[in-house]
Amino acid sequence: MANVIDILKERGYIDQITHEEELKELMDKEPITFYIGFDATADSLTLGHFLTVMAMMHMQKAGHKPIALLGGGTTMIGDPSGRTDMRKLMTKEFIDHNAECFKKQLSKFIDFSDGKAIFENNANWLLGLNYLEFMRDIGTHFTINRMLSFDAYKNRLEDGLTFFEFGYMPLQSYDFLHLYRNYNCRLQLGGSDQWSNMIGGFELVRKVEEAKVYSMTFKLLTTAAGIKMGKTAQGTIWLDPNKTSPFEIYQYLRNVDDRDVIKFMKLLTFLPLEDISEYEKLEGADINKAKEKLAFEVTKTIHGEEEAIKSQEAAKTLFEGATNEDSIPFTEMDRSKFENGLGLLSLLTELGLTKSNGEARNLVKDGGVSLNDEIITDFKKEVTLEDFKDEKLLIKKGKKTYHLIRL
Repeated sequence: MANVIDILKERGYIDQITHEEELKELMDKEPITFYIGFDATADSLTLGHFLTVMAMMHMQKAGHKPIALLGGGTTMIGDPSGRTDMRKLMTKEFIDHNAECFKKQLSKFIDFSDGKAIFENNANWLLGLNYLEFMRDIGTHFTINRMLSFDAYKNRLEDGLTFFEFGYMPLQSYDFLHLYRNYNCRLQLGGSDQWSNMIGGFELVRKVEEAKVYSMTFKLLTTAAGIKMGKTAQGTIWLDPNKTSPFEIYQYLRNVDDRDVIKFMKLLTFLPLEDISEYEKLEGADINKAKEKLAFEVTKTIHGEEEAIKSQEAAKTLFEGATNEDSIPFTEMDRSKFENGLGLLSLLTELGLTKSNGEARNLVKDGGVSLNDEIITDFKKEVTLEDFKDEKLLIKKGKKTYHLIRL
């Protein structure tokens, strides 16, 4: 049986590993416990998180035990990695709510039955720490020079790095030490942007416990254009169906760049590599078959086969000029909003189809918006009740984005 590290490498996940051969040898001998942390900064995971979730699933399928660590404690500070300013502070109640949402979502993908995986929340040990004891026991293992060599801190020096944020790395590092002591956790996984934080934990456990532990990072999920996957002009692609519908996820993946489809198949589906290699041979318009398969498989994993089938059928009927309303994103609006007319530009922005009225104006002037299949080029148009058919208004943006308004 192939070592799961080889599988993850072959599918394109891995960026960096500490002591790779030593870790592979350990994992060949016995199942190990590993963890991934999720700071609770929102009430839903994103499509970007989904790569990490897929890696957890691969690891669990290979017999290893995941710890899904919710960052109820570390989110009180906020990770400075990749930031040009300090994160907005969140209340404990808000963070706790988000952590519960993450817990429900992760339970759809990871098997937590019969001790096969563990949920933890670092609020359980971080919120009650005694500052002086923590600094004596843990802070002495971190040097300022070493911490400032990491990009997470180095890049912030000109604009100002608070002492508050400076404490993030020791706290996240302490997570690894706590999980090692309590669960014999030997491996931390995370995105490549977390490398400096993860090295802090790796070094701390090795110093304090003289234990052989490891860190492994994954490449960030980006498109061929260098954009983080799941980030669109309309906003983030969420795993919560109430924030991003299954149809929207399907359409997003159905329309990925030709250069990305095989890469995303390897990372975001469990399709065998032999099958993916067959899709890789497709050229021209036939590449759309690979995109449809990618969209179907990812939607199925996230939302179930029934929703994937509905989304697939809706996409096909829309392409053919028909509408399957059950799977089209919709918004219910009060009819009184349209009695005296509502500006089209304001409507597009309110629905999240455009970021601003300026963007909406350019889109309309270029013929990129239609209402109930009628192209609108007058950016001063007021949308009224007369534009609705059977209390419904179907807005089409570009060639492939649809949104339905129901009164």
